[in-house]
Amino acid sequence: MSRQWEPMLEQVARERYPRLVARAMLLVASRADAEDLVQEALVATFSSRARFESPGQAEQYVRRAIVSRFVDRTRKREYEKLAQQRVAARPAPADLTGEVLSTELEVALRALSPRQRACVVLRHLEDMSVRETAAALGLSEGAVKRYVSDGVAALNAALGTTSPADRDPVVLVPTEEVRRGA
Repeated sequence: MSRQWEPMLEQVARERYPRLVARAMLLVASRADAEDLVQEALVATFSSRARFESPGQAEQYVRRAIVSRFVDRTRKREYEKLAQQRVAARPAPADLTGEVLSTELEVALRALSPRQRACVVLRHLEDMSVRETAAALGLSEGAVKRYVSDGVAALNAALGTTSPADRDPVVLVPTEEVRRGA
């Protein structure tokens, strides 16, 4: 396999590296972080098998990759910070309700599929929203709703309980009967 990109990479790194680092320093606080961004961007750009007509064109791709890497890093840090805040704000597992989950419930939870169990635990025991659960598990919101619904139904069946919907039935009256009685 030919490595036609190597001379272009060498030329961009040799001739344009200081300028790329200077641009990256506009985004980050330290030179070391800027150099890391440039290195990541060079790797991403030249490992993509893109073909460049000139060093200037390659530099443009690297500049875009620098910004993309910066945005990715920022998002990751914000997500990690938010996750740490959520974990810190949660009560310790023993303090959730002051009670230990019943053995029956633990057994019933273990009988669920891994995704059903994860969705049910995050939604109902960790009190996460559908959106938060979906993000945490890398699922769509619809999939989370389905796994929760199926999981709760399986738990109700295993524990011999009913869901709130089953306890408060809606009585449907056919419209024809209502009209006849009027």
